[in-house]
Order: sequence, then structure tokens, then C-alpha cells
Amino acid sequence: MRGFSEKPFREKLTVDTRRELIRFSPWAKPEHDMLLRAEDDRVELRAASDDTVLESRSGIRSTYGGYDLTSPWESLQVGYFIGYAMWNYLTTPFLFTYPGVASREVEPWTENGEVWRRLHVVYPQSLATHCAEQTFYFGDDGLLRRLDYNVDVNVGVAVAHYVDKYQEFDGIQVPTRRRVHRRNTDNSASENWSIGIDIETVTTA
Repeated sequence: MRGFSEKPFREKLTVDTRRELIRFSPWAKPEHDMLLRAEDDRVELRAASDDTVLESRSGIRSTYGGYDLTSPWESLQVGYFIGYAMWNYLTTPFLFTYPGVASREVEPWTENGEVWRRLHVVYPQSLATHCAEQTFYFGDDGLLRRLDYNVDVNVGVAVAHYVDKYQEFDGIQVPTRRRVHRRNTDNSASENWSIGIDIETVTTA
């Protein structure tokens, strides 16, 4: 619906954990990379061979205005969406300690016979994220199970996002499978997922 490939695709992501900077290799074509500089609200298509900027878009977040659920996106708009999302996913929960981020525990939630503690998180405008207020669910082992948000750049659609299949990389527990479901008005998740993310390996530097 967004004008991008429906087939699974593989990417190498290079993430700066202190700045909202992320690079995808390749992007759309083998000879292209995509760089998101969220702090500048800018996306760049670059030549993988010499890093030349081939195409760029500033003020990218404002470009989703007036779209509906079936409006096609340009390649750089897809890149912005996936880029800020993956940066958020890969820096959580360390992201909660960043300047301007506030959190508080709210009432627990029971699902699949488990009781999950919930954390309500509010992000500052300086961070690109799905929406300013999100809720995170944690199991007895302290690991994330689910996160809820509304996708501002996608007409505010309500989402229940599940994570599992944790693996340890350089001493950090990372969920290697993510499945994104629509969220119903009773806070339950729809049966079928709409976005799937599988992480093969993680290396820290």
C-alpha cells in the first residue's frame, strides 16, 4: 500500500546510540545506502561506493500530512519511518535514561496467563519516535514483552508490538523477533501481524 516492496528484505543497520543517526545498507538498490539524521529531520540517499549524496529530503516528518492508510510513500519516507523506528527499538531501554525522557509505572496487565508490569514513557519533541507517549510491558524477568503506541506518521494507527526470542550479544539481551499488530479499543491485539522484523546478529563498538 505504501509503494514499497512487499517481499522480505535484508539490511545492515549501523546505529549511533548517542545520536539519532542510522544508516541502511543497501537501500532499494545494491549501490545505494540510506542515512537518517533525525536530529536534523533529514534523510539522504547516498552512493555506497563514495558516500556521495544522491538525493535528500529535509523536513521529512511534515511530509506525511494529509495521507491516509493507502497513500503511497516515497522511498525516503519509507526510510525515515523504518529508520527512526529501528533506532528507537535498538536503543530501548537505555533510551529511557536520555535527557528529556520521563517515565512512570502504571497498573499491570495480564496476558496469556502472565502479569506484565507496565511503564508509561513520555518522549521530548527533540526525539523522532512513533508518538510522544508510549507504554512498555515487562515480564517477571525484566525483559520487554510488548510496547504500545500510535504511529503519528501513519494517520495515528494504534499498535501492539510484541518482542521475543531474546539472544545475548556482547552482554546485552536483544529481542530478535518483532511482530506488529493493530491494537483494538479494548487494548487487545488483532490476530494477524502486519509488520515483522527479524534480527540476525548484533555487534557493538
